[in-house]
Amino acid sequence: MTRPESAGHEYDVVISGASLAGSAAAILLARRGARVALLERRSDPEAYKVLCTHSITANAYPVLDELGLVPALEKAGAVRNDARWYTRWGWIEPKAAPGGPELPYAYNIRRSVLDPMIRAHAAATPGVDLLLGHQVTGLVREDARTVGVRASSPAGVREIRARLVVGADGKDSAVAKFADVPVRQFENTRFGYLAHFRDLPLAGGIGQTWFLEPDMAYAFPNDDGVTVLAVLPDKKRLPAFREDLEGSFLDFVRALPDAPPIDSAERVSKIIGTIDYPLHSRRPTAPGLALIGDAALTGDPLWGVGCGWALESARWLAEAVAPAVTGRGDLDTSLAAYARTHGRRLRGHQQLAVDFAKARPFNPVERLMFSAAARDPWVARHMHRFASRLIGPLGFLSPVAVAKASLVNLRHRRTAAQPAR
Repeated sequence: MTRPESAGHEYDVVISGASLAGSAAAILLARRGARVALLERRSDPEAYKVLCTHSITANAYPVLDELGLVPALEKAGAVRNDARWYTRWGWIEPKAAPGGPELPYAYNIRRSVLDPMIRAHAAATPGVDLLLGHQVTGLVREDARTVGVRASSPAGVREIRARLVVGADGKDSAVAKFADVPVRQFENTRFGYLAHFRDLPLAGGIGQTWFLEPDMAYAFPNDDGVTVLAVLPDKKRLPAFREDLEGSFLDFVRALPDAPPIDSAERVSKIIGTIDYPLHSRRPTAPGLALIGDAALTGDPLWGVGCGWALESARWLAEAVAPAVTGRGDLDTSLAAYARTHGRRLRGHQQLAVDFAKARPFNPVERLMFSAAARDPWVARHMHRFASRLIGPLGFLSPVAVAKASLVNLRHRRTAAQPAR
């Protein structure tokens, strides 16, 4: 049975947060016939998220394509994000199979370019009202159900009613807190700092990640010739690191295997970061309410998955609830379907990330897969699909993949054991 609607709602959906997840959800819902209020607490339409990997994993390419953003990204100079990874067994360098299709990709692009782009795209979408300078200060509840928000704005406090309220307001989601949605928090035993450099050549011109067990680092080329360079050491190194942040950052990079020539590059940003970035998980729905992006699940930044999952979760929500919010279905049933999709697609990835955030060495299965990927192109391509979040942990560790990796390593040991001639 369809739940009776609250009287006098102004919109079908009100979304708090006009960054990636919120803007994408607004566009996709409006295209499906919903009337959407897209609230952004900041008044500047050019506002953007500063602390980010500035990379969109390949799993989100279909969402970018549906949004119609791919031509604009290419025009803005977004870099297709190929990747290579350093391990103790050498570099893993995925390459397309001879005669096969190119490897899946999305884009590296700075949030200073991406956020205003997608926000403007949302504002230009019929059915979306972008309300800048509107900060959610509370929820409107009826019978334990969310039916709207209260928001402060330059014109004062207003109440906005809707069939569905969406929290797209980040890991510290005010919407989730006002709705008393419990959060599970997991310690991240690495800290992280990043900076932007111009004229920093990378081997092969593509992104690279260093698995140093337990320390990590990555370098992602972005638009306008800028490379994002990040270091993520074990927290045991934090006291010494903070004594001289700039010197420690530069020394860490210089010590990387095949280190990029950081001393000849121009640093064009401050060194920014965080010493405490736990992983969060929340149930993504409650009566009359949904959470997307980091509001629902905040992963470990070292994997660079946040932007991709923000876009994907926006799409999953739009697909699930659009009929119900436009009066053609049951909203509670639709929200339950979104929650199932969210959990099925992301829970396994998050469980692995939570475990790896303990800054532990590779476990035996990881040693098997990473070492084989450094030795065999098929396993390297398989790892690329997992890193791009196109397959989940069960697909990554399928019997075929594990058997292939085991055979690769067995052949390697036999070859290494043969006497030189």
